[in-house]
Amino acid sequence: MSITIIPFEKGEANLDWTALCQALANGHALPKAEIGDTFLYRSPDTLLSRSAWIDGMGIAVKSVTVFPGNPAADKPLIHGAVTLFSDTDGTVDAVLDGQLVTKWKTAGDSLYAATRLARPDSENILIVGAGTVGHSLWSAYRTAFPEARFTLWNRTRDNAEKMAADCPGMQVADDLETAIKSADIVTSATMSTEPLIKGEWFQPGQHIDLIGAYRSDMREADDTAMQRARVFVDSFDTTVDHIGEIKTPLETGAIARADLVADFYEPEKFRRNSADEITLFKNGGGAHLDLMTSRYILDAWRGAE
Repeated sequence: MSITIIPFEKGEANLDWTALCQALANGHALPKAEIGDTFLYRSPDTLLSRSAWIDGMGIAVKSVTVFPGNPAADKPLIHGAVTLFSDTDGTVDAVLDGQLVTKWKTAGDSLYAATRLARPDSENILIVGAGTVGHSLWSAYRTAFPEARFTLWNRTRDNAEKMAADCPGMQVADDLETAIKSADIVTSATMSTEPLIKGEWFQPGQHIDLIGAYRSDMREADDTAMQRARVFVDSFDTTVDHIGEIKTPLETGAIARADLVADFYEPEKFRRNSADEITLFKNGGGAHLDLMTSRYILDAWRGAE
């Protein structure tokens, strides 16, 4: 039996952000995923092994290393691979480049949420963080908001200037508070453990997209941000008890469990109710999303053959 191997560049050539959003919508219409996560740490490095099984779609196992020191050595932050198994007989359908799946899953997760929560007329998009994910967000958000103007803020301006040079039309902001107050959409992907986004800066009608925090000791936004916004997550199962962005304010009583409006499995509730409300989405990126994304990538690969 031959196993399909999907590398990054050849696999990405077949992909489309809008089609991925539809694939995520379709995936959440299937029975709820069974998921299992294992985290191993050697501070500050992390090994994440994530698995998911969706009846009617199959099984995915993703193992990823996150080494925060890599970018300083001009190496990617994340490495890994995804093994995709058949739902009917458990055979290996494909092995996919982990960075390919992670890139499209992570940005696609946020884009799918934004198509439901952000104002369709959003014109100013602020990206916080000039890392690999920041580049992906610029690529993804342009498809749903083609007329939008992009601004970038990063702790190190030199890195922001480098990213802006690769993204035509992008401006670099010096002051985060000013940039947030001027944005219609704020999408943040940093490795921050202390909140850098303040809820007091939010303006009516904004959509806030939080991606960076993936551990219990990480947060990008403060309690006021959670209190001022209607809060959504991609999955209750992978965010509430695992990620500091949600876990910490719940534990301190800053917010209550009832303040979390919906996840992707509740499409009728996962929407903006008015033009002036503030929506906030926590992108947790669980293994079920890796499975949905991997299946989409494999289907696109086969369709191009």
